[in-house]
Amino acid sequence: MHSQDIRHIVHYIDAFAHPCPFWYNGRMTSALQQLPLIVEHIRAAFEAKNAARDQALARSRQLIRHCSLSIRATHRHDFEDASRLLSKARELAEAMRVDLRDYPDLFTAGYTQDALKELAEAHIVYALVHHEPIPQPIDLGVPYAAYLGGLAEAAGELRRFILDLVRRDRLEEAENLFLYMDDIYSVLVTIDYPDAVTGGLRRQTDIVRGVTERTRGDLTMAVRQRRLERALHTFEQRMEAHD
Repeated sequence: MHSQDIRHIVHYIDAFAHPCPFWYNGRMTSALQQLPLIVEHIRAAFEAKNAARDQALARSRQLIRHCSLSIRATHRHDFEDASRLLSKARELAEAMRVDLRDYPDLFTAGYTQDALKELAEAHIVYALVHHEPIPQPIDLGVPYAAYLGGLAEAAGELRRFILDLVRRDRLEEAENLFLYMDDIYSVLVTIDYPDAVTGGLRRQTDIVRGVTERTRGDLTMAVRQRRLERALHTFEQRMEAHD
């Protein structure tokens, strides 16, 4: 036997006597003996997190749907149904928060925050239409950025409600709601922080400004038209009295 062959045999035997961090014949070395257990633990954690994510996606869709239906019921003046839907929405939001308690990164994900924004919007619209104090973020369990986003979108829903009142010739009620719109914009414009902090509030505030100004114009025209109609009616009565 050649000396080179002997050295190869010795090296092979030594490899089993003193394992190094490599693989030999499909066997795992001692340095990586814990790796299967580590990977199984990671896999189990990922499975649980993925299940929580799927559940949160489902709940967020349900939450958005209930909030949307509640706002629609509010516009129909079906306030009993709107209140019932809001209660269900709060239950869904609480369940989602519990599911994601151990996964803060999933709780701050876009789909979760969008759903909570809708929750804030629906409650704010309902409260303002009833001329009640709006709920605070802590009451709804909604983060500040999502709450302000909901407040901004509530202004758009108020415009729709105001226009419905104008068509019904309920201008005094419409003017009161418009004051809420104007106050919302006056507050939002003071929130001057980066979008990374506010969740893109600056763009939403610009939208609120446009919506508010259009509503101001529509409401002003409606009020002037009513005054003109009343003036014409008074003039006609006077003319008839003289005849």
